[in-house]
Amino acid sequence: MKKTILLGALMAVFPLMAQEVSFTTQGIATNGSYSRTLVDMNGDHLDDIVSVTSSNIQIFYQQDDGTFVETNISTTNANNLPSWSMAAADYDRNGYTDLLYGGGNGVTFMKASDDGTAYTEISGSEYVFSQRSNFVDINNDGHLDAFVCHDVEPNVYYINDGNGNFTFFQGGLGDYPSGGHYGSVWIDYDNDRDVDLFIAKCGGESARRDNELHNNNGDGTFTEIGAIVGLEDDMQTWSSAWADYDNDGDMDAWVGASSLGDGFHRLMRNNGDGTFTDVITGSGLESFNSTDIENATHDFNNDGYADIASSNTILYGNGDLTFTIGSSANFINGAFGDANDDGFIDVFLGSTIHYNNGNANNWLKIYTVGTDSNVDGLGARVEITSALGTQMRDVRSGEGFGDMSSMNTHFGLGADEMVNVTIYWTSGTIDILEDVPANQSIEVIEGSTLGLEDTLVDNLILYPNPTSDILNLGTVNEFDTPIYTIFDVTGRRVANAKLEGESIDVSQLSQGNYILRVFDKNLIRTQRFIKK
Repeated sequence: MKKTILLGALMAVFPLMAQEVSFTTQGIATNGSYSRTLVDMNGDHLDDIVSVTSSNIQIFYQQDDGTFVETNISTTNANNLPSWSMAAADYDRNGYTDLLYGGGNGVTFMKASDDGTAYTEISGSEYVFSQRSNFVDINNDGHLDAFVCHDVEPNVYYINDGNGNFTFFQGGLGDYPSGGHYGSVWIDYDNDRDVDLFIAKCGGESARRDNELHNNNGDGTFTEIGAIVGLEDDMQTWSSAWADYDNDGDMDAWVGASSLGDGFHRLMRNNGDGTFTDVITGSGLESFNSTDIENATHDFNNDGYADIASSNTILYGNGDLTFTIGSSANFINGAFGDANDDGFIDVFLGSTIHYNNGNANNWLKIYTVGTDSNVDGLGARVEITSALGTQMRDVRSGEGFGDMSSMNTHFGLGADEMVNVTIYWTSGTIDILEDVPANQSIEVIEGSTLGLEDTLVDNLILYPNPTSDILNLGTVNEFDTPIYTIFDVTGRRVANAKLEGESIDVSQLSQGNYILRVFDKNLIRTQRFIKK
């Protein structure tokens, strides 16, 4: 017993140090000035390498054996080149990935043909001094929209009409008159199963540099709450990296300083109540004073703890919001993905692949294919549970500042050989897979494992039912911080929010039949009701 107590005390003072990985570089014959994309381009879930010029898209398609086959596709002279950022996703649902070029004067979309052999340029006339760009379903209608940070004006976004056509909007998601919007990332910070927006800001007067958090209200509107939750900070920053760095079930944030003149890096712990606290003191990163514009997060050593890529250095996570500063040998911030399909995260930038040499740790990759949600599953929350505990990822297009990384979801598992997987789709559908073996890649099609009918019960005790205004729930004490979702009879999500108390206001719903789902991390209950 004394030995056990002593070991525990030593671990509290000296946390387990992360195992470093090494990288080997290999050249690749890219011909474009803008070579920083590592993403699946043809729907086979293997990460490909993309390099572009004004009149060419060069794609190195990854093969099953980890080699590449080069294809060059001629394009019209693009009005705007990705001088600041690149984003990628299949926004017209034809099975081939489209591109967004974020340029200094405007935005250009390159839309893939239905056989992936050609691209059509779509450029708007609007002036946009582009910074970070993203594909994301802003209004949660199942169709991918696009968002672009504007350096000198309010931000812009493009709403998809469902047929792959965009309508331009400006303002409402970052409205500072002279801009300063640099690094946008879409994450679910409050675990309410819809996607929120954090913007890292830089340049000019103090107010222009205030970082922003736009909370998704669940009804198609957003509210900026950065100051309220403790994330507003006027440090100079171009990007942030979001992950559950202490594996406690919510997203924390690394906000990387691009210069130290206005403050140091921030390591923001999610307190679980919608607020954040800077915990860099005691994290092991107090001496990390390198600055850069690129910050991203992946599990590079597959130990089950999220790491940070910042200033061409891996900050290895120890799973408790402490970190070990790694070597920067042969490592660089760039586009992240699995360039040889071996389950370890590699890096591509310029004309060089930095291959992760790996270790003996296990891994799992998950490919999300949306049906009611957008086809790439962007905005979905993927959680896995194993002996290590629970890990989570939000599926994203566009993180860091300028590079476009893989949309595949990657987990390191350490020595664990079996996991359970839960996917919370933006439509409200939940898929659950049990006893999934490690060291493989799996495709999950939305709704393929668990539908609404599978969790129908009679014991939620909804009353009155039918109801005209308020729906009361009689048995919610079995849930821990539950969320509710309401579907219409077609399975379309019409409401989604945290459950506060024991009643739900349904007065805004049209008359008809609906299905209510109440769930937390461990429990799902679904029941029908009628709105009068």
